[in-house]
Amino acid sequence: MVVASIIPFTNAEANSSLTLTVNQQLAGTKFSMAIRDLHSGNLVYEYNGNNRISPASTLKPLTAAAAMNVLGEDYFFSTQMLMDGTIQNGVLHGNLYLRGEGDPTLQVKDFVTFSNTLKRLGIKQINGNIYGDETWFSGSRLSPGIHPNDETFYYAAPISAITTSPDNDYDVSTVIVTATASKVGSVPSISVHPNLSGLRIINSAKTGSRGSRNTLTIRRKHGTNQVIVSGNLPQGTGKKEWVTMFNPTLSTLHSFKNTLVAQGIQFANGSTVTYAKVPTGAVSLGTKRSLTLKQLMPTFMKLSNNGIADILVKTMGKRVHGTGDWEHGIQVIRTYGQSIGLGMDEWNFEDGSGMSHSNKVNAIQQTLFLVKQPHEAHYATLLNSFPNGGNSNRLVGGTLRNRFTETAYRNRVIAKTGSLNGVTALSGYTRASSGKWYAYSILVEHRKGVYYARQVDTITKKIISTY
Repeated sequence: MVVASIIPFTNAEANSSLTLTVNQQLAGTKFSMAIRDLHSGNLVYEYNGNNRISPASTLKPLTAAAAMNVLGEDYFFSTQMLMDGTIQNGVLHGNLYLRGEGDPTLQVKDFVTFSNTLKRLGIKQINGNIYGDETWFSGSRLSPGIHPNDETFYYAAPISAITTSPDNDYDVSTVIVTATASKVGSVPSISVHPNLSGLRIINSAKTGSRGSRNTLTIRRKHGTNQVIVSGNLPQGTGKKEWVTMFNPTLSTLHSFKNTLVAQGIQFANGSTVTYAKVPTGAVSLGTKRSLTLKQLMPTFMKLSNNGIADILVKTMGKRVHGTGDWEHGIQVIRTYGQSIGLGMDEWNFEDGSGMSHSNKVNAIQQTLFLVKQPHEAHYATLLNSFPNGGNSNRLVGGTLRNRFTETAYRNRVIAKTGSLNGVTALSGYTRASSGKWYAYSILVEHRKGVYYARQVDTITKKIISTY
C-alpha cells in the first residue's frame, strides 16, 4: 500500500474512508490529489498533494481564465479581405489578400460571404494572385511536445493566423475525410470537406464483404499533404476522420480560391496562392469577425479543443508583448497565475492545451487555482464552460456526458477532464451530499495503454457521498 501524507481534517472518519478508496483505486500509480472547501478556500484533504503530475487537458482552465482576464470576454478574432490594383470592366487588375488573426471559427461559408462582396463590387475576374498575411503569429505552428506520430490527428493540429475549421466544433486546421464503401473489391469512395486542391488522396483501400472486419485507416503522411487511405471497409459502412492540414495557411488560401471559382469568379492563367504581407495602401473590402471569447468558451472547454487553446496562447503573446509565439503567450499565462496568488514555481508547462507530457503541476496548486476563480469577473463564463457530469447534451456535458450518469451524481460534477497516453485527470468542482461545494483535483500517471477514468470517477463519487 502507498504511504499517505494527509493533513489534519475536521472529519477524520470521512478522511479515512476516502483514503481507503483512493488506495484501492490507484494502487500502483503515481498520483496527486487535493480537495478544498470552495467557500473558504481551505485545504480539507490531500493525498500526495505536492506530487507533480502531467495535468493533460486539466491545464485548459488556466489558459481559459488567463485569456478572459487579459483579452476580455468580448474579445473576437478578425479575418480581413483586402485588394490592391484597380477594377476595370469587371476585372481586378491586382491581388487579393487575406490577413488573419487566428480566427478558429473561419469556415468555407465565410468565403462565400467574401465572394458576394467581390460580386457587389462588380468583380468577375482576378488578374492577380491570392496572398495570405499570417504574420500575426510567429514561431512553430505546432505546440511544443507534439509527437510526430500524433500530427495527423485533429487534437495535434498545427495553427496559423490564417486557418479554417470544417464545422462548428472548430477543430482548426483540419479537414473531414469520409470513406464510403462501394462494390466489393473496389476502392471506397472518398470525399473531403472542405475540398482543398493542395490535398492529395492516396486510396489503396478495398471494399470488403458485408460483415467483414473493418480495418480502414485514414492518416496524413508525416511532413506532407498526402492522405493515405488503406485497409478494408465492409460493404454498407463508412468511416470519417478529422485529418490535420500540413500547411493550414496555404490550405486555407486554396479553399478561398476554390470557393471564389465555385461562386463564378474567374482567375487568370498562372494565378497562384502564396504568402505575402499586406502592402501599404491595400484597400480593405471586408472583415469577418469570430464569436466572442465568451461564446467560444463552451466549445473550447467542454469539447477540450486543443487548437483553440493554442490560438489563445499565441494571441495573448501578441496582444500583451507584441509577439505571437509560444514563449510570450506562456509568459502571459504565468503572469496571470502569479497575479491571483498561485505558486507558479510549481507549474511547469510549455503549451496551453496540456498536450505536452513535459507539463507538470500538483493537485494542491490546481485546487488553489479553482478556489481563486469565484473572485474573478469571468467566473460565471468559466464555470459554464466546464463539462457537466452526466448531462447528455454534448455542449453541456461535453467530455463528461457519459460519466456520472446515475441520478445520485448527475449534474453534481462540473469538472475538466484530462487524458494522455499514461495520464488520466479530473479537476473542477463538485457538490457533495451535504450540499457543500468543493474544488478538487485528481491527477494520475499510470502505465500506458490503459485509462483510469473509472477509478477517478469512483473516487469522485466517494467525495460526493462522504462530504
